[in-house]
Amino acid sequence: MVLHVGIDVGGTFTDAVAIADGRAVHGKAFSTPDVTTGILAALSILHERVGLNEGEFYPAIDRFVLGSTIVTNTVDEQKYARVGVLTTQGFRDTLRIARSARTDERDAHKLTPPPDIVDRRLIVEVPERVDAHGSVLVPLSPDAVRASVEEVLAAGAESIAVCLLWSFRNDAHERAIADYLREHHPEVPYSLSSALTPVYREYERMVTTALDAAVKPIVATHFQHLAHELAARGLRSRVQIMQVHGGFLSVEETARAPISMFNSGPVGGVTGARLLGMRLGRRRVLTADMGGTSLDAAAIIDDELRVLPRAEIGGLPTSLTAVDIETIGAGGGSLGWIDGRGVLRVGPHSAGSVPGPACYDPGGERPAVTDAALVMGLINPDYYLGGTVPLSVDRARAAIRRHLAEPLGLSEDAAAHGMYRLATSQMANALRKITVNRGHDPREFTLVGFGGACGLFAAAIAAETGVGEVIIPRDAAVFSAYGLLHADSVFAAVQTSPWTMDRPAEALEKEFAALEQRAGDWFDAEGIPADRRAVFREADMKFVGQIFEVTTRLPEEPFREGDKEGLRRRFVADYEAEFGTGTAWTEAEVLLVNSRVRAVGRTETQTVTEALGQERHTATTREVIEPLSGQRRHVEVHRGFGALGKAEGPCLIEEPDTTVYVPPDAGIEITDGGHFLIRRLVTPPHRDGGQAQYHRPTSPRVRDDRRPQ
Repeated sequence: MVLHVGIDVGGTFTDAVAIADGRAVHGKAFSTPDVTTGILAALSILHERVGLNEGEFYPAIDRFVLGSTIVTNTVDEQKYARVGVLTTQGFRDTLRIARSARTDERDAHKLTPPPDIVDRRLIVEVPERVDAHGSVLVPLSPDAVRASVEEVLAAGAESIAVCLLWSFRNDAHERAIADYLREHHPEVPYSLSSALTPVYREYERMVTTALDAAVKPIVATHFQHLAHELAARGLRSRVQIMQVHGGFLSVEETARAPISMFNSGPVGGVTGARLLGMRLGRRRVLTADMGGTSLDAAAIIDDELRVLPRAEIGGLPTSLTAVDIETIGAGGGSLGWIDGRGVLRVGPHSAGSVPGPACYDPGGERPAVTDAALVMGLINPDYYLGGTVPLSVDRARAAIRRHLAEPLGLSEDAAAHGMYRLATSQMANALRKITVNRGHDPREFTLVGFGGACGLFAAAIAAETGVGEVIIPRDAAVFSAYGLLHADSVFAAVQTSPWTMDRPAEALEKEFAALEQRAGDWFDAEGIPADRRAVFREADMKFVGQIFEVTTRLPEEPFREGDKEGLRRRFVADYEAEFGTGTAWTEAEVLLVNSRVRAVGRTETQTVTEALGQERHTATTREVIEPLSGQRRHVEVHRGFGALGKAEGPCLIEEPDTTVYVPPDAGIEITDGGHFLIRRLVTPPHRDGGQAQYHRPTSPRVRDDRRPQ
C-alpha cells in the first residue's frame, strides 16, 4: 500500500486527508491548544476509514505533510517568548523608530506605532561596525561578545536575535556571537539575520529576525511533543512542513527558521486551488478559504501564485518571501456583536473550537456566524459534520435574540440574516483588495471556495464581486490538507548583491552560482533525485531612485553579456504588469538589488480515483431565509448530488462535512473529478423549454514576452 497523509491545523478544526493506493479518505477533529492532541484525534479517524488499526497505520505512512497555525496564532495573539536583540552600537531603537509609524491612515490621532516584539530593556548594543562594502570598521572583540550576551541573558531573554548592521555583506561578527552561544549557552535558541534573511533594509531584517527568535522556543516545544507522539506510534517517514513561500521543508530546516511557517496551512489551500484550476483549464483563480476562525483569500494569475518579496506578518513588514494571502477575521466561529455606535459587527473575534458557537453542546454564550446560518435554515442541525456534532437551533436563536435582535430592535430572522450579509460583504471586500485594488477585474476570475463554511457563502461572495463562476472542491472541508499533499519541497535563497547594466555580466552570474550551490547542497541533503529537481533564478529590480522593487524571473542558463537587454525588457514588462501600461520609467537606469534562487523538488503525488454517480441521490425540501433576498422560501435539498449531476437554484447541496448554497439565478453541475461548479445566470431561461445561458469567464491571453524563454 502507498499511503500519504496530510494534516492542516486550523483555529477551530484539524483537517486530515489520507490517500491510500489512489483512494482518498478524510476526517476532521476539533483543534486543541497543545496542537498534538487534535492531530492525533484526526489521525485516529483516518486510520479507521483507511481500514487499518493504529499499529498498522503509522508504520505504513510513506509521506506525512503538515500545515500548522502554531506560528500564525503566536503572532496574531502576540504571545511571544521573551526575546533579546543584539544589534550594532547606536541602533538600539531601530524597532521603535520603524518607518515612523506611517500608515494609510490620514488622521494623525489614529496613527499608532507598530506592535512591540521586544522589550526595549532586552535590546543590547554591541560595540562593532561593518560598512556597506563589508569592510570591518570597528572589530568585535571576544570580551565584547561575552559582555553583550551575558547582559541580554541577565535581563531575562529566553531567545536571542542577532541583527548587526550590514551583516549580510560580512557575517563574521554574527557568526562569532553564534559560536559563543553554542559553546557557553547551548540551551538558548538564537537567530542570525545573516543566515535568515541576508538582505538590506535593517528594519525589516531586524523584525524578521526578532519574530523568528520570539517563536522559536514555542515551536520547538510543540514539535518535540508531536515528534515524540508520532514516533511512539510507529511513524517512520519524515514530517514535512509547509512554509510561507509555498513549499515544504523538513522539521530540521523548519526548526532553524520557524517564522517561515507563518500561514503554512492557508498556503496549502492556495496550492491545491492552483492545481485544481490547471486541471479544469482556469488560468485566473481567486481562492476563498473560510474555516471556523478566518477567511484567507488569494489570487492565482496565469497558473502562478502571487508571491510577495516583503511579506507583512502581524502588522509588521518583514524580509520574508511569502505567498500573497489576505486574511480577515470572518469564519464560521466569528462572533456577532454591537459596537459603541449601536451598529452590528461580525468578527474578528472568534468562538473557536472552545467554547464554540452557541449552537454547540456545550457552546458559547455569544452568537457566531454558524448560529446565524443555522437560524436561517441553511445548516441541517442533525447533519452537521455528517451528524457527528448535534446542533441546537434553540440555543442559536436565544443567543441571537439576547445579544443582537433585542438590542437592535430586530426579529431573530432579521438579525441572523444581517450577520450573514455583513460577513459576506467583509469577505467580498477581501477579494476586491486582491483584485480591484491591484488592477484586476474580478469578472475575469473563477472563485474556488473551500473550507467547511465557504460553501454557504461562495455564491453570495461571487454575486457581490461580479464573479460569474464558482467551484467548490469535492473535498472542500479538508481542501487545504489535500493541497498540502500536492505541494512541492522548496528551498529559497536570497542575497543582496547590487548590480547595474554597466557592470560585467560575470559579476551577476557569480552571485547566482553561489546561491545555486546552496540549492544543490539542499537537494543532496533532502535526497531529491536529479529528475525531480528544478531551479529558478529571480531578481528584485527597480529603476534607480525608487524605493521598492519588482521581482523578475531570469533565464535558467548562465547569464551572459548578450542577455542584458532581454533582462531589461522582462523587468519593464513585469513592472507595467504590476503598475499599468506606460508606467515604466524607461529612461532611468535599472538597479538589480537582490539575487534570488528558488529550488523545487517535485513531489510524486498519487492520482485520486473518484467513483462518481454511485451514491444514492435523495431530495427533500426545507424552509430557509434566502441569503440574497432575506425572504423565507422553500428550497430543494440534495444529498448524493453526484448521482444527479445537475440542478438549478435555489437549492442546497448537503455533504457530510459541508453544505453548498446555490442562489436563484445560478445553476450547479458536477465537473470532472466530482467538484461542484456553480455558474451565475446572465440571461433569463426561455419559458418554452430553451436552455438558460450561464456566465463563464474567459482566460486572458498569456503575454509570452513576460516569461523567460
